[in-house]
Amino acid sequence: MRAIAMIPARLGATRFPEKLLANIKGKTVIRRTLESTLNTGLFDEVIVVTDSEQIKQEVEQYGGQAVMSKGQYESGTDRIAEIAEDIDADIFVNVQGDEPFVQKAPLEKLLKVFADETGKNIQVASIVQKLKDEELAHDPNFVKVALDLRQNAMYFSRSAIPYLRNRDLGITYYEHIGVYAFRKQALLNFTKWPQSPLEMAEKIECLRFLENGVPIKMVISSYMGVEIDMPEDIQRAEAFMEKAGLE
Repeated sequence: MRAIAMIPARLGATRFPEKLLANIKGKTVIRRTLESTLNTGLFDEVIVVTDSEQIKQEVEQYGGQAVMSKGQYESGTDRIAEIAEDIDADIFVNVQGDEPFVQKAPLEKLLKVFADETGKNIQVASIVQKLKDEELAHDPNFVKVALDLRQNAMYFSRSAIPYLRNRDLGITYYEHIGVYAFRKQALLNFTKWPQSPLEMAEKIECLRFLENGVPIKMVISSYMGVEIDMPEDIQRAEAFMEKAGLE
């Protein structure tokens, strides 16, 4: 199974402009994301897809592969689809550029979803982790996921889902991790569809799949990294590195 990791890397960001060039203990966010993805050893190629010459230069000066996208896109998945169309691969994995602490175990688990007999009909898969702090379920910067009994996504939201009318139930909240895996045709279909109403309302791109009737298989991981969404996440990332003994 030929698997390609693609890292969409847009320079502009509403909440944290140029965050991918922000410094985390001597390395930029995009460099850490690239190196972490390469270090998993799971992919035939790792390609950064960007709209920025600055990001392209940052990637290439450390030996990474980067290509410039031509269009203006509303999501990272749309951006990588432009490049994926001309690449021969079975599975494309979208690793968001603001995920600097990508780990092998959850990505390996994600790829295995497509490899066995039961995975033949799976078109899209992604990763969740349990939220240990219930307060984070109410933080809109953390995307939550409601799962069905077969671990398919029922809905993604920036609100706390499910709403606990009876707080004694002890429901687990799941946080979505910004990594997706697609079969090629599913990825190309995504970019042909217009942005969907719920996608635009929540600003969560994978809702486009659900609104078009495409199930998303979710893999539960113990990954507890830090996604860089806001300036204060840099401090969280540095604290995470110190606790995990990372350099």
